[in-house]
Amino acid sequence: MNVPVDSLSDLVVERVGFGIFVLDRDMNVLMWNRFMQDHSGLTPDQVVGRSLYTHFPELPRVWLSRKIESVFQLGSFAFSSWEQRPYLFKFDHDRPITGGVDFMQQDCTFMPLMREREVVAVCVTISDVTHVSIVQREREEAVAKLQEYADRDGLTGIANRRFFEARLRDEYTRWQRYGGDMSVLLFDLDHFKKINDQFGHGVGDTVLRVMAQRVAEVVRAQDTFGRFGGEEFALLLPCTPLEDAMRVAEKIRCTIADTPVEVQGTCVPVTASVGGASARVGVPSYDVLINEADAALYSAKRQGRNRSVAFV
Repeated sequence: MNVPVDSLSDLVVERVGFGIFVLDRDMNVLMWNRFMQDHSGLTPDQVVGRSLYTHFPELPRVWLSRKIESVFQLGSFAFSSWEQRPYLFKFDHDRPITGGVDFMQQDCTFMPLMREREVVAVCVTISDVTHVSIVQREREEAVAKLQEYADRDGLTGIANRRFFEARLRDEYTRWQRYGGDMSVLLFDLDHFKKINDQFGHGVGDTVLRVMAQRVAEVVRAQDTFGRFGGEEFALLLPCTPLEDAMRVAEKIRCTIADTPVEVQGTCVPVTASVGGASARVGVPSYDVLINEADAALYSAKRQGRNRSVAFV
C-alpha cells in the first residue's frame, strides 16, 4: 500500500514527542500539533487562524515577537535554552513535585520556513527538558554542598583553617591595594586538655561545638570565624582597627566565660585567652599577621589566661 508522503509527514508532525506550531509575521497561528493540543488543552480548531496571544496573553510578548521577527529578517535559526528562559508556555510537567520546578522546562527552536528564498512563516518547536533541568539542578546543588563541606570544620560547622586562610589572604590583598583597616583575633580555650582528661573527649567535643556556636552568634556577618585546629579559633575582622577588634575580643571572652557548658548534667566552666593584631605598614604578609596574633595570644596565657591582649 502506497501512503502519500504528505500524509506521512502530517502523521509524524502529529505524533512526535515535542511541540510544533507555526506562526506568520503577525503572530497568527498557522499550525498546532498534538503535543501542543495535549499540553495546552486547546485544539487546532480553537487556535489556528488566531493570534497566539489570544489564548496565551501571559507569553513574554516583547521577547517572543523580537525572536520571531529576527527569524523573518535574517532567515536563520534561533534557539532559546531553558537555562536562559525556563519555559515559554506554562505547561504542567509529569515529574515529581520534589524536583523544585513549577512548570515544564522547555528548549525552544525557531526555524524559518522558506518559499522562493523568502521567509513565509516561522516554525517553533518546544522540547520538554524538565528531567534534564532537574538533574542539572540536583548536580549543581550537590557540588555546592560538597564545596560547603570542604570549607567547613566537621566538628563545629564553622569555617575550617584552609577556608579561613584563603579568606584572610584575599582580605589582606584587598587591604594592600586599597588600605583601610583589618584585624585578626586568635583565641583558644584555657586548660582544654584538663577538660578532656577529666570529663572525656566526648564532653570536650561538646564544649568545642557549644563555644563555636556561641561565638558565631555574636560576630558580624562580614567577619570570618574559623577553627584553626584543636581548641584554637580565629576571627577575621575586615575594615576593623585594632582598638575595635580588642573590644570584640573582650565580647568573645565574656561570651565564653560567663556561662559554663552543661554536658550530661555536668557544668563545665570554660574560659579563653585572646590575642589580636592588625594590618599596618611594615607587615609583609598575612602569615606575619597570624604570627603576631599568636604571639599576643601566648602573652595573654603568660599573664594568667582568661584575658585578651593586643600585639604591640
